[in-house]
Amino acid sequence: MPTPSVHKKGKLYLLGAGPGDPELLTLKAARVLKACDVVLYDRLVSPEVLRYARRGAALIYVGKHEGEQEQTQQAIFELIVRYAGEGKSVVRLKGGDPLVFGRGAEEWIRALEHGIETELVPGISSALAVPALAGIPLTHRRVSRSFAVITGHQRQDVDWRQYALIDTLVILMGIKNRVAIANGLIRGGRRPEEPVAFVQRGTTASEAVLEATLEDIATDRTHPQRPAILVVGEVVRLRQQLISAPARSEQCHGET
Repeated sequence: MPTPSVHKKGKLYLLGAGPGDPELLTLKAARVLKACDVVLYDRLVSPEVLRYARRGAALIYVGKHEGEQEQTQQAIFELIVRYAGEGKSVVRLKGGDPLVFGRGAEEWIRALEHGIETELVPGISSALAVPALAGIPLTHRRVSRSFAVITGHQRQDVDWRQYALIDTLVILMGIKNRVAIANGLIRGGRRPEEPVAFVQRGTTASEAVLEATLEDIATDRTHPQRPAILVVGEVVRLRQQLISAPARSEQCHGET
């Protein structure tokens, strides 16, 4: 009597696409993309990174938009379970690193609950690479001995005092709530004149840096373009010493 065939489940790869520049994709990430069957990719993943995917792989856009985040996330869960259940290798491709404000851990848990083998392929986090490549080091022996990475999705219960003594703050996804965030930080103990910088479209050819102060943001005198990362701290002043292309910089003086 023949042995019945056993349907083998596929595999999920939680894969970081890095901060935008395709040359910052890791070698392992490129290798996995070249062998995958399905790619579920986010809004900030560049077309150049997607070109590493295997010819014939299914490329499915699952970027989240305001007001639809939970519905989209549920659809992502279902796509992972569906395609892996069909025996396919599924890449969940996220900008930056999958476990830095990317809900990667939630997708990992959901996959394991369905018996799907999962492998993490870390990516270069935009929280680290974008400021650095714009000439803003997050730490410096004389200026900053600590930094924190914060989500900018504002919640009413945030106690901004906890960030008063951290030298450098990196705020992701904070454009929409920038005024409330800046006011919260000032109320929490940070100086209104503290230097800040928005790094817009970081690591891409259209990167631009908008320098200002925390007070400029709090009084709505800065108008950065998305996507942008906000850096708060004295390290911003080091940029003028380190950057070789000052023409890419914009200085905020009053209304913009």
